[in-house]
Amino acid sequence: NYAELLPTGFCDTLGTLGSSDRWLDIGAGAGQAILDYYAPQGGAAPSEKCARPGAKARAVAISIEDRRTDHWRQLAASLGDDRVRYLSGKRLRDYAPEELGKFQIITDVFGGFSYTEDLSRFVDKVLSLLQVGGVFYTLAPGVHLENAKDKLGILYLTELEDVAGRPLKVCSWLKQTACAQVTCESKSEWKRPTELLNIRKVCSAVSVPRLKLWEFEAGYPPSRRFQLDP
Repeated sequence: NYAELLPTGFCDTLGTLGSSDRWLDIGAGAGQAILDYYAPQGGAAPSEKCARPGAKARAVAISIEDRRTDHWRQLAASLGDDRVRYLSGKRLRDYAPEELGKFQIITDVFGGFSYTEDLSRFVDKVLSLLQVGGVFYTLAPGVHLENAKDKLGILYLTELEDVAGRPLKVCSWLKQTACAQVTCESKSEWKRPTELLNIRKVCSAVSVPRLKLWEFEAGYPPSRRFQLDP
């Protein structure tokens, strides 16, 4: 599912990681993506596999609730905690940097990026955990699209405004981040208009344009409206 929901190149990048590299999956749920990554090569069709033969990256799954299955526990027991870790019980922002370390790839599929009430702080935290050259792959469902026309009658989940109250697209906002190279893939044909986001950290002095929350309505995902904070 991650190969279908995340930007082009995710599988190729994950496949290049070696045994000393690290992958963080935010909002990992049962950790199914990591289980699939570590599954034997014969366990899925080649088109569905992001992993390549040989040593694999160390992986960390984060979830608010502990949703580990017997399958996860068996994998962790066979590989050891230095290869796969599952962390739960608190939000990403509550982890100290030394608890998590640095990563070459970070993914978020309907996790914190879709649910947080402080979007700029969330992105800043994620980029702080990336090595320079590392990539954050995520998606933004129900947003105004950067490279496609919006359809009539869309109920947006995440809306942004500039300081003057004019509409601001998620992709345009992210592209204002210092030390980040942002690529967006607009999916107008999906059930909700969705941006697939590739955010590469290119230097250390990251600065994310601040947003303030104006509206928040709980849901799965929630409905949110933010405005640039001058």
